[in-house]
Amino acid sequence: MARAREAAKTEEAGPRPGGRPRDAALDEAIILATRARLVRDGYSQMTIGDIAADAKVSRPTLYRRWTTKFDLVVDALDYGFRKQRDSYKVDLSSMAPREALVEAVRRLDPTYFNPDAMVLMGNFAGEAIRTPELLGILREHSVEPRVTLVENVLKQLQESGAVREGIDRHTIATMCFGSYFAAFYRGETREGIPEAVVSVLWPAIAAEKKPRRRS
Repeated sequence: MARAREAAKTEEAGPRPGGRPRDAALDEAIILATRARLVRDGYSQMTIGDIAADAKVSRPTLYRRWTTKFDLVVDALDYGFRKQRDSYKVDLSSMAPREALVEAVRRLDPTYFNPDAMVLMGNFAGEAIRTPELLGILREHSVEPRVTLVENVLKQLQESGAVREGIDRHTIATMCFGSYFAAFYRGETREGIPEAVVSVLWPAIAAEKKPRRRS
């Protein structure tokens, strides 16, 4: 009886026609529980029941907000993407050209905001056959903005004359992004990646300095 009363009490937090709005704190608890389950179990193995138990809500409370597991996961991913979007911009005005590229490569790190991002991406890669939409969402909102950031910084450096014309910005950005995954699978730390990668790239892409004319 006590459990039933508690469940009924929890249900009241949900929206009712003409009633009070949804409890934002309850929504966030469900979202955070979903994100944790995505890391631990992966999409296919996690269940609505597990998420509800982790968030300490009833299944009807959860289903009142999200009708399917996929819809819930989409919102859980968007919760993280919203926190990351500001990181996809680099202000070059106060940075030296090489420093700007190092900072852009640093923002490529999947774990820049979420320490579990590598595992999460791996889990979604494993879902590529069963639920390809998940990998597509991750690619659109997390991968492409990061890679595009590096491409844009390289373009700005070209326009300022710091980086030579004719470089393959897309391939360079892709290689930089891949360096984080290589380090992860080799069991190496990621902290030194931005500086190490740019140290290799910069001599190959930096524009040649024009000799000063003698007066």
